Amino acid sequence: MKNILVIVFFALGILFASFNNTGVKDYKVKKIVIDAGHGGKDQGTSGDFSLEKDIALSIALETGKIINEYLPDVEVIYTRADDSFPTLYERADLANNNHADLFISIHCNSAPYSETVHGTETYIMGLHKSDENFEVAMRENSVITMEDNAEAHYEGFDPNSPESYILFSLYQSAYQSNSLELAQNVEDQFKNRVGRRSRGVKSAGFLVLWKTSMPSILIETGFLSNAKEEKDLNDKLQQTYIASGIFRAFRDYKNELESKN
Repeated sequence: MKNILVIVFFALGILFASFNNTGVKDYKVKKIVIDAGHGGKDQGTSGDFSLEKDIALSIALETGKIINEYLPDVEVIYTRADDSFPTLYERADLANNNHADLFISIHCNSAPYSETVHGTETYIMGLHKSDENFEVAMRENSVITMEDNAEAHYEGFDPNSPESYILFSLYQSAYQSNSLELAQNVEDQFKNRVGRRSRGVKSAGFLVLWKTSMPSILIETGFLSNAKEEKDLNDKLQQTYIASGIFRAFRDYKNELESKN
């Protein structure tokens, strides 16, 4: 009899553990943090006439605006809404402290070795699988050299040292599957709805993604080193198309996740 009671209580424990305070079946994606990469003294990469920090901010604000309009139940939080310079750990802390359901970081790419390279890339946290992915991660992570007391905040991480990225091999994210689903949605929207060239979903060791405690992606919206793409990325209508693609990817992700309840 005693053994039967133990089994019953154990089973009930598993059942109750499968529900949070609101009940899993009631779970909703209610809060998203949109991160405009770089800002302030950190201009990011640049093209012939524009800066990454400005384009990233415009697309981030437009994305949030569309979400507010069509998904009013979702709270949008920006890591920056102006030309300020939040550190990478402050961006991640903002998302963590607000218990966000999702983190999207928006950037522009660069390929100084070739002016013909163009297209979108969406990254999830993981080990780089090519030198090209590693170069992107190094460039985006190098912003910590502009931050005060970076060694303490990033545990001595050196963005230019391949050895430093070994720590990411120990990283096993509980959010990897959801991050991948969202990233695939984004690239699918860019390719099939926005009409941009998709270079696919990739993985690399981005500090801002590593520090977040929710599904997180980093979007490279295009190459400022490509003359045509730089022109497109500075066009307000094209920015709206890109933001709309990100919105639709998020909406589909939200609907899919909530339908699984």
